[in-house]
Amino acid sequence: MRRIVPVFLILALLATVLASNISAAARPNLVIILTDDQDLGSLAFMPKTLELLGAQGMTFRNYFVPLSLCCPSRATLLTGLYAHNHKVYTNFGPDGGFERFDAQGYEARNLATALHAAGYRTGLIGKYLNGYPVKDDPTHIPPGWDEWVSPVKGSPYGSYSYTLNDNGNLVKYGNKTEDYITDVLSKKAVEFVRGSGGQPFFLYLATYAPHKPGTPARRHFGLLPTLQAPRTPSFNEADVRDKPARIRNLKRLKPEQIAALDNLYRKQALSLQAVDEAVAALVDTLRETGQLDNTFIVFTADNGYHLGQHRLGPGKYTAYEPDIHVPLLVRGPGVPAGIEVNALISSVDLVPTFAELAGAALPIEPDGRSLVPFLQGQTPEPWRQAVLLEQFKYPVSPPDEATANSPAHRGLRTDTFKYVEYGTGEREVYDLMKDPDELVNLRDQVPLPWLTLLSQRAKALRSCKGETCRQIEAQPLPGLP
Repeated sequence: MRRIVPVFLILALLATVLASNISAAARPNLVIILTDDQDLGSLAFMPKTLELLGAQGMTFRNYFVPLSLCCPSRATLLTGLYAHNHKVYTNFGPDGGFERFDAQGYEARNLATALHAAGYRTGLIGKYLNGYPVKDDPTHIPPGWDEWVSPVKGSPYGSYSYTLNDNGNLVKYGNKTEDYITDVLSKKAVEFVRGSGGQPFFLYLATYAPHKPGTPARRHFGLLPTLQAPRTPSFNEADVRDKPARIRNLKRLKPEQIAALDNLYRKQALSLQAVDEAVAALVDTLRETGQLDNTFIVFTADNGYHLGQHRLGPGKYTAYEPDIHVPLLVRGPGVPAGIEVNALISSVDLVPTFAELAGAALPIEPDGRSLVPFLQGQTPEPWRQAVLLEQFKYPVSPPDEATANSPAHRGLRTDTFKYVEYGTGEREVYDLMKDPDELVNLRDQVPLPWLTLLSQRAKALRSCKGETCRQIEAQPLPGLP
């Protein structure tokens, strides 16, 4: 019997052959700058990033993460897979975190290993995966990385007093001004770029800012003294009778709670100032070394963050817009400057994009699709008609404030509406054109056949894999009745 070779394997083999025939000088450098828990609106506090990447490149206005939680999202950014396929469902074991990622075999099969095999010099500087490293192996460096600088103990979220695994050496940092973690990671990233030696490189710079507690650099303490958390229409929402039980059971925020939200938001915005400076330092270094014109730079966040919307305290892990809708800016050779793209983009798309730019063969078929046509000024057809939203039961004991009482869900985010169904049987439907703040749940106002069709589509996407995902996503959906 003749064996049929999957199309994906044929394409991967071709990519490997093509990569071997491309000279190092012709292959672009790849940089991703990843922030932690950054909502879309806070990009406004990063003028250097907006000017150097947004104005000089492409802004994707409808970029979403399928699951708004650090480790599942970061696993997606390394594999190109939805959480239901990479199976890193939460931040910690047994069903999430670094150990789960490793147990699934993804430390040896991901974007970094693919780029390394294709001849790229690879470097991860900053946050890796929640739960890294295991206690008995603090100097662990995953395969596929030539340079590795990542915190292993201490308080990296607090920005001071932490220890880095610096290429196998444990280096302690204290509470001095020069120990501020964003600045340390920025300097390491600049050193990585300067040490490229003409070899094409992949740099993964992952900051801890603006993650709670959002500690700013001391030089930024006095900025934005009156800044408050955005008072959007959904902030401390007055009427939540149409919301799921988790929201209905929340009391309205008290003045002292709102003051704490304002303080956290201001600190997070100030912590982003050092990230903004790090972006500028990288761009300046690339320009000084003559590599800027041959480097793709991607700026994004692992997930968004809510602060007071729908009565929720600080956190993520919901299907609401502040948690799933995050920044995506791309600058690089051939990318039109100052262009905005409104197509529906998902974080599963970044791995196949980097692979195509590098001519690298991925070890796993991704669930997403390459954005290269967009970067070349084209709109590929057919394109995604809905973004999958998914979330899994979070077994936290005791529950933390970000995930307490969060039911599992699956849903769809289109360019005009959102549909979400929960493990509790509850549903939410929002007209995003008329109600972008998700105030009025239309679940009781739309026909049952429409709800049934949306439920079937969400269920199909929730179990899809590879090409099947892309086929299902491209199927037209009926508009909101």
